[in-house]
Amino acid sequence: MEIKLKPIGIIHSPFKKKEDVESKKYADSRGFDSIQGELEIFKEYEKGLKDVEGFSHLVMLFAFHKSEGYKLHTKPLLGGILRGVFATRSPNRPNPIGMTVVKVLERNRNRLKVSGVDMIEGTPILDIKPFTSRDQKSPIELGWLKKKMNR
Repeated sequence: MEIKLKPIGIIHSPFKKKEDVESKKYADSRGFDSIQGELEIFKEYEKGLKDVEGFSHLVMLFAFHKSEGYKLHTKPLLGGILRGVFATRSPNRPNPIGMTVVKVLERNRNRLKVSGVDMIEGTPILDIKPFTSRDQKSPIELGWLKKKMNR
């Protein structure tokens, strides 16, 4: 089975290369919350943004377009030992798809100003979905991240 995805837009980000995002100064639970950027949705998809500004947060799916292969075990940014790739947010995955939740600050036609940006300039946006109360799960377990997030 072949799956073809077509980007619906790109992100404009203060991060210009992978190393900018991987900086240790953002390696905590709230590190990216204040980082602002802009989702530029291609004109052909602009009508799909109708009513999106009524949501405080959006789930954004994107392509790790600078990803270079993958390993099933990786050393995540927050932990120095090998972990299974599916227990990390590593960009180097079998299918280089990323997901993040961004806060909507404003909309201007086909552009959404957002905060919570943790991807690099020019990252292809694959889809956007509203973040709803259905997405909030409780209680949650943080696995190996629990000790890292409680600092």
